[in-house]
Amino acid sequence: MKLHKLVAGITACGLLSVAASANAETWRFGLEEIEGSVQDGYAQEFKKLIEEKSDGDVTVELLPYGSWGSTYSALYDAVQNGAIPLGFGSGALGGTVPESQLLSLNFVMPADQMETAKVLNSDEFLKSDAWQDSFRQRGLVPIAELAEGYQVWTTNKEIREPKDMKGLKIRVMDNSLLREGYKAYGAAPITIAYGELYSALQQEQADGNIQPVFAHEEMGFYEVQDYMIFAKQSQFVATLMANEEWYDGLSDEQQSMLDDVTGELVQTGYDIQDKFNSERLETIKEKSDIEIIELTDEQRDKFREMAKPVRDSFVDDVGERGGKALDALLAAFDEKDGDSADMKSSDKDSGDMKSDDDMESADMESEEK
Repeated sequence: MKLHKLVAGITACGLLSVAASANAETWRFGLEEIEGSVQDGYAQEFKKLIEEKSDGDVTVELLPYGSWGSTYSALYDAVQNGAIPLGFGSGALGGTVPESQLLSLNFVMPADQMETAKVLNSDEFLKSDAWQDSFRQRGLVPIAELAEGYQVWTTNKEIREPKDMKGLKIRVMDNSLLREGYKAYGAAPITIAYGELYSALQQEQADGNIQPVFAHEEMGFYEVQDYMIFAKQSQFVATLMANEEWYDGLSDEQQSMLDDVTGELVQTGYDIQDKFNSERLETIKEKSDIEIIELTDEQRDKFREMAKPVRDSFVDDVGERGGKALDALLAAFDEKDGDSADMKSSDKDSGDMKSDDDMESADMESEEK
């Protein structure tokens, strides 16, 4: 008799478990990068925390690069239409959310990477009306920012001051704002397809390149370049965004859970990218004789001064809302490390700004870092 009761109890527990599993929500999460990447490391921790905090009511399905398509725009479209409710968007996101280009502006963020991670995820910036509205106008909601490490220059000549960049054929994404930024330093920016970049550097069709450390290592760019320069002018930042209708349909408890998890992951994300990029840099040093150059504060100041006018170009290109988003970012940084603006972008004559309706034509590259 007791055995029958025990079996019945086990069976009931099993049925309850199956029922709970059947009723669990599945959140699909699209990554721009492959398994084993910085984004993947962050997403794995996100999955673990969400599933723990929801007591199994939510499961997270991770979709690394290639599982949702072959172009970043395909991922962004899937998040916009709700097929994939969560996804990362980075450099190519400017074609969908033009204001997001402000995260690529040089010498806006502090040199300190952890400080940058904290401020990007602060309520003052992340939940500012301008930043939220920039995404919601496109059916998206920004819920976290992942700083993946410094954007680093590699070249075939020493770069220590802007004059050293004069005439340098440095490869940039097909992005008018980036081209203008490097023209401000005196360089001659060119656009080359990512898959053709290694041979272009090898054949000296390009003199330099801009990538986070992990991309330099993954693609072997360091093999055909003589110098790697850390100017700490910007970081590679990916925005974790949600489909607007899906996000607004979550319960208050689920939205609060998302806030708690992304808050916990600010430090975790920093630790993941720091370890990842440090290991990749050591690999580069071990496998090559490339010379590492770290610019001094004085040298960085010279580049910073030449980069500031590009902020006005950003506002002119994307409109008033972009200017307000930039102001929110600069206010959040509170002039940390001396990298914030001397003048807020909203101090410009508003008559020089485009309206928000004119912001849909940014010519961002859609396939690569």
